[in-house]
Amino acid sequence: MAHMRRGTNLPEVGSYNRAVVLEAIQASDGISRVQIAARTRLTAQTVSVIVRRLLEDGLVVEDGSVPSRGGKPRTILRVDPGAGYAVGVHFDPEEISCVLADLAGRPVARLHLPVRPGLEPESVVRQMARAARRILREAGVADGKVLGVGLACPGPLDRDGVMVCPPRLPEWDRVPVRALLHEHTRFPVTVDNDATAAAIGERWAGIARTTRSFAYLYLGTGIGGGMFLDDQVYRGRSENAGEFGHITVEPDGPECYCGNRGCVEAVCCPSAIEAAFGGAVPYAAICAAAASGEPEARQVIERVAGRLADAAVSVVNMLDIDLLVLGGPALREAGEIYREVIARAVSSRPLARRLHAVRVETSPIAADAAAIGAASLVFHRTYAPRLGD
Repeated sequence: MAHMRRGTNLPEVGSYNRAVVLEAIQASDGISRVQIAARTRLTAQTVSVIVRRLLEDGLVVEDGSVPSRGGKPRTILRVDPGAGYAVGVHFDPEEISCVLADLAGRPVARLHLPVRPGLEPESVVRQMARAARRILREAGVADGKVLGVGLACPGPLDRDGVMVCPPRLPEWDRVPVRALLHEHTRFPVTVDNDATAAAIGERWAGIARTTRSFAYLYLGTGIGGGMFLDDQVYRGRSENAGEFGHITVEPDGPECYCGNRGCVEAVCCPSAIEAAFGGAVPYAAICAAAASGEPEARQVIERVAGRLADAAVSVVNMLDIDLLVLGGPALREAGEIYREVIARAVSSRPLARRLHAVRVETSPIAADAAAIGAASLVFHRTYAPRLGD
């Protein structure tokens, strides 16, 4: 049975318990009150009270019933996808991706807009706000149904949603991106770095819904990561944990902008792969050629996947996780090559490999991972169980 988070039968953590129950319903494809009690270790009475409130609030609906042994049929509960929506915005240096997601995390509408080079940061934020407004208008979703806007963007970010020296966007240093987007949309805004947002998206709507501990290896313009450890997203002391792109994999390799040599990012990011081809072939074409079996392209992608695998083995040894998810817009058609090479390394090299196998999966929402993740940030912030707060 998939592990679910356990509740606690103390009165002062009512909102935590409510979130635990909602999460159990959201992660299942239909669940009864009896199953919720078994999974969360809450009393049947506590579950009953919480479910009644969730039904009153319209977050959960009763959806048919299943026979039970001897007793009356058990009513099945599901999250009502239309009970609330979130807009997810992913700001990549070259493109703004916008997703409108329902409460089940499913994308209802998508929008992709190129970012014009040389625009002032505030003009780009205005473009994000216009995209958010447009997607709501076209989907016919009223403002009152919108729980907020989530923004996934390159880090580092401070706790107030201010970008601090983002390496690929020097002109965005000290831009208060969260406050600006709130000003231009008038919705509550939640911000996180793109890789952590993608991990949260995977937790809310992807393949990690019932996985206690997993790491997300994010391939975009740069390479990053996100982590869930024991059911909690792990952000670290300054909220910038999971920089898997800056694990050294070639000690004598090329210099990285971070000050080290031979980082994963310096060796494996799309621009480094283009450079390996003499700079004449775009990354997308290299991935397509590798996937169709063109030997030179496949060799380059396999070599890069080998360096990613070195980092993945370090991550698995360090965190002792159940699952490693590969995602992000740069996976493209070469996703299966990356997955095979990394899965082979992760099954044969980590120290604890005989104790448990670590699954390596490509994200089913890979291309829109950060945008769906950004929408999920809103749901996660609103509904996920967090005792630390």
